[in-house]
Amino acid sequence: MNPIIIAYGYLAMAIICEVMATTFLVKSEQFTRLVPTLIMGVLYAISFYLLTQTLKTIPLGIAYALWGGLGIILTSLIGIVLFKQSLDTAAVVGITMIVSGVVVMNLFSNVVGH
Repeated sequence: MNPIIIAYGYLAMAIICEVMATTFLVKSEQFTRLVPTLIMGVLYAISFYLLTQTLKTIPLGIAYALWGGLGIILTSLIGIVLFKQSLDTAAVVGITMIVSGVVVMNLFSNVVGH
């Protein structure tokens, strides 16, 4: 299989694990609940491991921009759906700007190779 496809698969799994870990971070209630805290730690460790595998093929800037940008979007959606949190206009504009920057970097930048 193509190494770039494998790398993006690792990156997707890293993002999912990071978002799940962040969800358990909330559920840990400031590390006062043992099981959510342990799950959070394991998921963060898996996420970072998968990110290191990604970096064998995908440049750091691209991988981290995707990881961060998609993580922000997914975490915001989980906050809205699971925790009944809301985003104001400024938050939505800010998230949109971050995502736009990631898209511009990935589509038009010659600084980092794909």
